[in-house]
Amino acid sequence: MTAQTRDPRLVVEVLSEALPYIQRFSGKTVVVKYGGNAMTEDTLIDSFARDMVLMKEVGINPVVVHGGGPQIGELLAKLKIESRFVNGMRVTDAETMDVVEMVLGGLVNKGIVNLINQCGGKAIGLTGKDGAQIRARQLKVEHQSPEMTAPEIIDIGHVGEVEHVSTDLIEMLAERDFIPVIAPIGVDAAGHSYNINADLVAGKVAEALDAEKLMLLTNVAGLMNAEGEVLTGLTTAQVDALIADGTIHGGMLPKIRCALEAVKGGVASAHIIDGRVPHATLLEIFTNAGVGTLITDTVPVPEATAD
Repeated sequence: MTAQTRDPRLVVEVLSEALPYIQRFSGKTVVVKYGGNAMTEDTLIDSFARDMVLMKEVGINPVVVHGGGPQIGELLAKLKIESRFVNGMRVTDAETMDVVEMVLGGLVNKGIVNLINQCGGKAIGLTGKDGAQIRARQLKVEHQSPEMTAPEIIDIGHVGEVEHVSTDLIEMLAERDFIPVIAPIGVDAAGHSYNINADLVAGKVAEALDAEKLMLLTNVAGLMNAEGEVLTGLTTAQVDALIADGTIHGGMLPKIRCALEAVKGGVASAHIIDGRVPHATLLEIFTNAGVGTLITDTVPVPEATAD
């Protein structure tokens, strides 16, 4: 036996630990928001694609919603189009929206589809415009300084929020053993396209599908308390309290609000997981330890005890 050879007993132990989770989640839908380092580092990209294929093979229905902000920024820079942000959101005029659609609906989306297919899966790429899956409306951004008597409404162009999600196409693909890969582009009743935050789209898609899990891949270990310790299990009430006392703030706040709304909207659990860890999604679903923060509507119970 070489040093590189895995101990067969360890392989069997891992499979045995995963069995109750496979039984529990077979036939369930898991919505995964894919972004951050997991989209840019080769080893993480490969492990993510393999994770999606394995989940499908054991009977789970993964639905992928992806971001692509850095890739959009890179192409805009090459085209000498200025990137401007308001409250962390990209100002998206008609010219920028064309680039967003090219990058998210083309380059990034088809790249993810190809990777999953190369790993033996059957993925199909979509945008929210296909089948009018994601009906959007323009996002209104308010700004108010202390000297202002009323908030100012800032027009940031083709940036949207989700008005409605139609699940017919997603469900049809899942039933036929495809893995839907969705770019977060929505459309309004007049046919105008909107760039929507991928976390928000993932949350609303999970709600509409009555998903078992929403998994948001991040570049941090999970939600942390004031002492810098990862909070592994929280109820929605506890999350509300952490927002109120300022423990959750800054860039993590929108992501946590998205997870919170999804759980309150009927998703069984939401997970903020560390996408920098290879095979993070499988570790969270199929092992006792997990790799992030679990949010549920009730007191979380260790999933190892599940029947």
